[in-house]
Amino acid sequence: MRFIQNADDGSCRIIFSEQEKKIINEKGEFTLDAMALRHFSNNLMRIVHEFYKLFPEEVKKSQTFEDSECEGK
Repeated sequence: MRFIQNADDGSCRIIFSEQEKKIINEKGEFTLDAMALRHFSNNLMRIVHEFYKLFPEEVKKSQTFEDSECEGK
């Protein structure tokens, strides 16, 4: 999967490969072994850091809680 962030407003598109779409369609989930999870989490932390730099100030000041909804288009 690829994360493409819009530098203008901080929004993001997540693009899944054909293989990822097939797995999600068939199984409804991803399973990552320990090494794959390690690489995924390392990449996710890098992405989070890069995303934060492009967020508008009002987004940077917002808070997320355990029961917060994740809204998307």
